Formats: sequence, C-alpha cells, structure tokens
Amino acid sequence: MPKDEITGAAALVGTRPDRPDGLDKVTGRARYGADISAPGMLFAAVVRSPHAHARIVRIDASKAEALAGVKAVVTRADFPEGLTGEAWNLQENTIAGEKALYDGHAVAAIAATSALIAQDAARLVEVEYEVLPHVTDVDEAMAEGAPVIRAGAADPTVPEGLHPNVVRYMEFGRGDVEAGFAEADLVMENAYRTEATHQGYIEPHACLGQLGADGKGEMWVCTQGQWFIRKMCADVLGLEAAQLRVTPSEIGGGFGGKTTIFMEPLSLALSKKAGGRPVKLVMSRSEVLRATGPTASASMDVKIGMKKDGTITAAKAEFRMQGGAFPGAPVDMALYCAFAGYRIANIQHVGYDVLANRPKCAAYRAPGSPMGAFAVESLVDEMCRELGLDPVETRLKNAVKEGDQASYGPKFGSIGLVEVLEAVKAHPNLQAPLGANQGRGMAVGYWFNHGGETSVSMAIGEDGTAQVSIGTPDIGGLRASIGLMVAETLGIPYEDVRVNVVETGALGVNEPTHGSRATFASGKAAVKAAGQAIREMCRRAAKEWGIDEDAVEWADGAARPAGPNAGKFPPMSIKEIAGKMGSTGGPISGHHESTMGGVGASFGAHVVDLEVDPETGRSTILRYLVVQDAGRAIHPAYVEGQYQGGAAQGIGWALNEEYVYGKDGRLQNPVFLDYRVPVASDLPMIDTVIVEVPNPGHPYGVRGVGETGIAPPLPAIANAIHAATGARLRHLPMAPHKVLKAMKARG
Repeated sequence: MPKDEITGAAALVGTRPDRPDGLDKVTGRARYGADISAPGMLFAAVVRSPHAHARIVRIDASKAEALAGVKAVVTRADFPEGLTGEAWNLQENTIAGEKALYDGHAVAAIAATSALIAQDAARLVEVEYEVLPHVTDVDEAMAEGAPVIRAGAADPTVPEGLHPNVVRYMEFGRGDVEAGFAEADLVMENAYRTEATHQGYIEPHACLGQLGADGKGEMWVCTQGQWFIRKMCADVLGLEAAQLRVTPSEIGGGFGGKTTIFMEPLSLALSKKAGGRPVKLVMSRSEVLRATGPTASASMDVKIGMKKDGTITAAKAEFRMQGGAFPGAPVDMALYCAFAGYRIANIQHVGYDVLANRPKCAAYRAPGSPMGAFAVESLVDEMCRELGLDPVETRLKNAVKEGDQASYGPKFGSIGLVEVLEAVKAHPNLQAPLGANQGRGMAVGYWFNHGGETSVSMAIGEDGTAQVSIGTPDIGGLRASIGLMVAETLGIPYEDVRVNVVETGALGVNEPTHGSRATFASGKAAVKAAGQAIREMCRRAAKEWGIDEDAVEWADGAARPAGPNAGKFPPMSIKEIAGKMGSTGGPISGHHESTMGGVGASFGAHVVDLEVDPETGRSTILRYLVVQDAGRAIHPAYVEGQYQGGAAQGIGWALNEEYVYGKDGRLQNPVFLDYRVPVASDLPMIDTVIVEVPNPGHPYGVRGVGETGIAPPLPAIANAIHAATGARLRHLPMAPHKVLKAMKARG
C-alpha cells in the first residue's frame, strides 16, 4: 500500500513545465475582479473623508438620491450596531461612524445604473465635518499631549501611564542582557526608521456583491482568501456566513494586501438596499493608496554587544509601529524575526502597537520582518566594520542551526541558514571587482512560514486524469506546483492534472494564500488526497485479483503486486482502473482537511553591489544576488520568480517608496506617478541560488518561499550605500536627496 511519505527520485517535481493558467492570462481570457459582470448590475462609488481626523456632524444625501439613475445610498446607519472587537474594527474601517479617522476614510457609498452617474452622485453628497487634531507619526502619537484617536482601544497588555494611542504592548526575552553587554568588547546602539509602503499590486480592489432580503448573497472578489472575506463581510453586516457564497477571481497581485476587507461589505449593503440587484465596486488607484492597507511605519532602537571575534553576547530591541487608526501593526512579528538568524544567550524584545491617523495596515509579504531586518542587519554591519570582521563569516559564526532555540522561544527544526551563507561565500558575485563610488552590502532575512486550515479534494476521471479542487488562490504558481506534486504522486503526466481554485461552497474552510503557506499546506493536503485515491485504486485492483489489499502497491501510475508472494498479475494502470470504476464501486476520489503542521522556517541572504552618483546621490544597482532555502523547489522557475519579486519590492522600499503625509494629514502621493515603484529600468538582472534543505514536515520537502525575500534588501542596500560612500543612512527610503545630504555631512 502507498505511504504518505514520498521516496525515491522525482521525475516531475523540480522540472519547469508551462504554467497551466498562462494561455488564459496572455490572451485576456482570464477574468479578474473588474471583469465580472451580472444582469441588472449597478455600479458603486464611495464618498471619502478629505480630513485626517474629523467628527461627522451631518450627512445629507438627498441631492444624490434625487439624481436619475441612483438606486441606493448607504451610510453607517445602514449597518448593524453593537459590534465589538475585530468585527467593530472591520466595520469602522469599511465605513466611518461618528468620526473619520484618516484621509480617505469611507463615509457613504452610492449605487447607480452607470459608473459615471455613481461618481456624479457621490459629489452631490454633503458632509459636514468638525475637524479634529490629528497625528500621523508613530513617535509623536505616543508623546504626551498627542491627539487621542480612539479612547479605550488599548488591550490589557498596555501598562499604566502610556498614551491611549498605545493599544498593545509586548516584552519577552531570555538571559541577562546587562551581563551580556558587559561581556562584549564592543556595544553599539542606534535608532532606525522605516516609512509605510504599499504592496503596489497592479490590480485595484474590485468586487461584485449581491444580497437579497432573505440574507442570502454571493460575491465575486479579487482576494487572497475567499473564506476570510466571507467571514469578515458576514461579521460586518450581521449575516450568517453560510448564507454567503464567495468566488475568487484571478488576482493581479496581492502580497498580503488582499487578505482582508476594505470596501467589499459596501457592495453587499448597497445591493440589499437596491432590492437585491448586484452591485459592482472597483477602486481607483488613488482610493487604493489612500484607503487600503499599506504596511506599518516603524521607529526602532537596537543595541548589540559583540566580542572581537564576532560572537554576539547580547541584544536588545525596542520597536514602535503604527498600524493606522486600528490595532494590528505587525510589531510582534517584527520582533520575532529581527534576531531569528542568530544564537544569542541574552536578549530582550519590547514592542508597542500604536494608533495614528492613517489607513488600517495590512500584511505586506513578510509583515514586520523587513523593518526588523533593516534595524538589526544594519547594526550588525556597522559592528563588523568597526571590528574589521567579514560580514558573511560573522553571520556564519552566530548562525542558528537545527536544535537551537530561536530568539523568540521555540527550537528550530531542520533549517538551512548555514547552507545559505556557505552558498553566498561560494558565489562569484562576492569576487566581482568594485570601482570608485561603488559598494557591496549583504544581509540575511527570516520568515517562519505558516500552515493553517486547509481542505483539498481530488477526483479521478474516467480517462485516468485528475481534477484537484483547492481553496487557496493562485498568486505565485500554485496550480503548477500542485499539479506537479499530484502528478508525481499518482505517476501520471503533468498535463493530466487540472487544478481548480474553487468557491466557498465547494470545500471546507481554507485560510488565504498568505504566510507562505499555499504550496506547503495545499500541496501537502493534495498529496494526502492523492494518496487516499491511490489506496482506493489499490483496493479495487486487489479485489479484482482476489488478493489481500496489503499485497498491492502503487508505482509508476499503476497498481502492482507487492512481491512474488502476492501473485503474478500484470500492472493495472490508472486508466484501466478509472475506465471501469462505474462497475467496480463508483467514482474514485480523495480528500484531505486539517490544520497543517510541519511548517519549515525559511532563511535567505542577499548581496547587492551598487554605485552612488556623488553629484546627485542616486543609487544604481549593479548586481544583485538572492540565496534562499526553498526546502525543495517544486517548480524552480516560480521559486526564482518569488526570489526576484521580493528583491524588486525590497529595492523599491529601500530607495524610493514611502507614504508622504502633509501637515494637514492628507496623503500627498496617492498615484503611481508620485508613489514610485521600481520599473524594469531601475532593476539589474537578479541572480538567484536555490538552496534545498528539505523540510521533513512535507512529503516533498517544501518550505514556503514567498515572503523571506523581502526582508534582506532593505539592510543589504543600506550596507552597500555605506560601503560606497562612508555615509550610514538609518531612515528609509534612502532617496537621492537623503544620500547626498548624508554624504555632504561627512564632508
């Protein structure tokens, strides 16, 4: 009988077949959120606050309602009262109640027979505001006298005496930090800042919602997780989640920003008020940047003690992060990741989650990890330079290995940080010559990855093909990766497997495609589902041969006698078994659902060479190297793409991207013309090295790869700029004018 563990050489896993969704996407046949339509559909527009903080005195929508073609107007009065906790936070962020809490906060929404009429009507809605003092900076929000954004929002972890804008506090560590600093030959401490950045996905948020008076509804949404969308919308609207069916569209990027809701309940509320007609709502780019979740901004203090030989004796970090006007800044994950790559006996972490008059933050790839890496890896580089130590060797000396206790508590299982660093040492980029005004920097990064609730079904067709139903939207090549694993497990061609992303009525709950979980968790479940189908096919072969089920094994796509004692029967292929399944017991399928364990932690290291123009301060990336442990690269081309994508986004975060707020608290750069993401001409060829230290918690050794790659670019680029100029920048982004100012300050 087949085992859950897959052994032997792989014929398909590790190859690079064409992506199954490629033709649909290059021909325009794929349907994204804004492509969905329905008979009788209405179009929505949203009225948004022009103030960072204001009491809503009055909303008069009478002129809008009188406009021909307007079918519904909703405000907070159309939503249920009495919500608490995260449900209240989601509702309040979807549509403002007593106060608008940030520039762009929704205060009303309109449905009309055309998009232009809806937009015209939105301009007719009269809103009277009482403008209140605001604060957008995280340190200023904690200071005495700062405007209180939401009194009573703090949870029980917050010590007495802190400003009401501090809503969550954490402190953890081990050892004796002061004694550890006393052992060190060098102790350094510095402050670092990162600004909020957006995920920058090309496809704006879009949805089509329909909700009848009976409480039953449907949604078509561009999302990373249709079950999460269903639950959140149900919570906000006071519905039973089972009465909503949510279908995910193809997705034009998410990177964590489409794991939550921002405007989706508005389409349902408008639909209900418009007599159940479907309502389509598509955000503009300005709305995306003003009102959907960027990552948090951070203010961080880091202190490290190091011996002359590079041994780290102690470390301390204090991180302050704002997650907008609601709790949820990823300060905990930033602290977990910051020192994760190092064996440190004496360590302390302190974190503050702070409210500010900004939009509710959302995940961005490895939420929190890039900020923590920027602070810690910058300081490690400074100390290596001060002590004359090699930055790669110093990290190798302190690198965590299997069995070591992580800085945040648990012991590591199988990990590949040492192998990653050894691969960095061996790469020719480290021997490439550097010229004037050029510098090389390196850094490491970490993400712990995630398992989570997962449900997968698989059905064998009468022709011996396989249909796999998954609940995790395909963002980075999931269909291809799962197709390869299922084909390998069944012993059939890759082309004979079709992977379908299904709606919420087709499977049990699936967590979103987030936390680098999809290939790991859905892939593991798919392999187990295939194993269940194999067991059934072996049972049917055994019955036909008249032998015991345990005497049958599965190999090369066929049931076979397990040995000479089982009898001499020719192999029975999957096509043979499937072709007569109607007369041997009916359909053959497999299913698996569980909360997935066995997650493998992920480490990566980046090396960047760049040149700084001494006249303008502009940094040009010359060479870029990504080395990361994938556990096992199921589809290496997709893995390389994930590595390169993380590096590209990290380069933008390090050099250009930031939310710029004026003194009035309004976002100054709400379009891509002013919020500048890297384009092809900004990027070099990004070299990749896939390290494979198999994760024993997955049948094919997979560990997630999508998020680790965005953590090292920030400090690696800062370290390279320092190497090129002698100027140390500790505040991102390192835009040309900042670099030039720092260079001039050095004389």
